[in-house]
Amino acid sequence: LFPQLLVCALAALVAANENAEVKELVNDVNPDGFITKVVLDNGVASSATGDVHGNIDGVFEWVSPEGEHVRVSYKADENGYQPQSDLLPTPPPVPEAILKAIAYIQAHPSKE
Repeated sequence: LFPQLLVCALAALVAANENAEVKELVNDVNPDGFITKVVLDNGVASSATGDVHGNIDGVFEWVSPEGEHVRVSYKADENGYQPQSDLLPTPPPVPEAILKAIAYIQAHPSKE
């Protein structure tokens, strides 16, 4: 079922960029997994590979309206969807007081 959904998502990607020309399109579904890739002439691209266990590794990229190249790689497996990109928000650093408290707790474990 997932490969069919992925193909539909890629078709939607192409439809959303209807003025763009498809430079490369690969959709191989095999008993042991799949490989899919679409590259458009406007800088939009997406590729993914998957296995029989439902694990998927992929990447999608485009050029933002500001001209910045955006790239997101991801893994989807038993641990969920795990995207990686320089543009994804990150949590703020842990305050120094909290780091000191954690170090103190680790150095002085409970007697129970």
